Amino acid sequence: MDPYATADQVWAGGLIFARIGAILLSLPGIGESYVPPRIRLSLALVVSLALWPIVSPSLPALPETIGGMVGWIIREVVTGLMIGAILRAFTGALATAGEIVSLQTTLSFAQTANPLQAQPGATISAFLMILGTVLVFATNTHHLFIAGLVGSYELIAPARPLIMADFTELAIRTIADSFMLGVQLAAPVIVFALIFNLASGLVARVMPQFQVFFAAAPLSVILGLSIFALSLGVMGTVFIDRYRALARLFVPGGSIG
Repeated sequence: MDPYATADQVWAGGLIFARIGAILLSLPGIGESYVPPRIRLSLALVVSLALWPIVSPSLPALPETIGGMVGWIIREVVTGLMIGAILRAFTGALATAGEIVSLQTTLSFAQTANPLQAQPGATISAFLMILGTVLVFATNTHHLFIAGLVGSYELIAPARPLIMADFTELAIRTIADSFMLGVQLAAPVIVFALIFNLASGLVARVMPQFQVFFAAAPLSVILGLSIFALSLGVMGTVFIDRYRALARLFVPGGSIG
């Protein structure tokens, strides 16, 4: 290997690949199950080679023992998985919003295969998850991911202790914000469902002989989906703005504390 790269250079490249590969394994759109593993590994290798001249000065020297090497690699893999998991967890806001909309429009039994979760889910939830992934790439938010790969070596330098407390706090806060955002995105449909159900109950109370269910069920679906379609643009804008704010935490100048 000496004619091509020294042992220190191979070690630096492998350490970078450990973190970058773990992050790309979890990122939305790139780390999905439908993306072939060879494509993800190839992308991780290319990105690692591109970042090697930039981040190699901040990497530790080649350890003298195998145990030391394994320890550093595990640390970098864990760091990458935590960063990727935080970025992926926020996309749960769309899944939450889709499930709420499905419940309010009586379409929760309409299940379809969700390619982003590799399991069946509500049709509206799967649609919103795919929409969110499309928005990430259409708005160039994935450029923030690339900047965050470099910034992660400033915020979480390998030579510094692993800040598990800050990661745990950020993960809890991200999941809580994700659920709250999901409810906020579905708020127009929730308000419609509340008003519509109150009106249906009032009609049933005033006219007991009227078959409210047969008239209300199709109206609930049609009107609920109409309101959902009208609010879709706002939902996408709010989600991508909040998601970009989260991704900027790992860009140089951000903070995860």
